[in-house]
Amino acid sequence: MVRLVTRGCFTQAYAKGLVGAPEDREPAVRKLVEGAGGKLLNFYFTTGDTDFTLISEANEAESMIAALLAAVASGTISNVTTSRAWTGAEFKAIAEKAAKAAGDYRAPGKT
Repeated sequence: MVRLVTRGCFTQAYAKGLVGAPEDREPAVRKLVEGAGGKLLNFYFTTGDTDFTLISEANEAESMIAALLAAVASGTISNVTTSRAWTGAEFKAIAEKAAKAAGDYRAPGKT
């Protein structure tokens, strides 16, 4: 499973729609994520550089990225960034692969 952390900002259109008809947006976000074949793990409204954070899980990232692109195309969110996330155990396995690969790497200027 691929775990993704997505952050983004609301546009004026989002704020206008939400103020005009207040609602819990988590069901709509869940429907988008599940429609793409993923699972919504967490959805938060946030302060600071971004207005929301969602954490999702899917078999592959491409479908989730497509779903997010559809949301951006609606004009209600912007500045969307998505990062892959690993658990400690998953990243340990990556570090073990790096340790094996390190012997094959030659730094520039070294012979």
